[in-house]
Amino acid sequence: MERTQRPRRGAYMNPYVAGIMLGVTLLGSFLTLGAGLGASGGIARAAAYLERLADPARVEASAYFGAWGPRPLRYYLVFMLGGVFLGGALSAFTARRFSLRLERGRACSVSRRVLSAFAGGVLAGWASRLASGCTSGQALTGGALLLTGSMVFMVCVFAGGYAAARIARGQWDD
Repeated sequence: MERTQRPRRGAYMNPYVAGIMLGVTLLGSFLTLGAGLGASGGIARAAAYLERLADPARVEASAYFGAWGPRPLRYYLVFMLGGVFLGGALSAFTARRFSLRLERGRACSVSRRVLSAFAGGVLAGWASRLASGCTSGQALTGGALLLTGSMVFMVCVFAGGYAAARIARGQWDD
């Protein structure tokens, strides 16, 4: 694995402009759909669709997936999730930042990085379904509605991030 270079100056959007655009998008979602934004709902519906391809009777009998009916992909968060991937890819291509690489520090092996990323993704996905929402739904939608649980959640996310950074810092070069 070759070392990754730092992104060139100006390769990313101004975070204040991006924040304003995200806020306008959230407002538009509330005004047009009457609901906020999130990602885990789209992923869960995609999983229901894939499971339906393999065993439709099992999905229909499921108390969780079965409630979404025969067309689980007909849901606004599925389209939002697709838009996030397409928008991210478009941003990376237009800024000439797109490359396939595994980012890791010198002290972290490739297999350890891949297994850690996979385990973290599974844990985050499971937790988002357990909590009936993902971090983007909690932070964006719940934060915009000034929900106490969302505010406590964000404090815990930042505290956990700082704690995890101290633990993982030795794995990275910087």
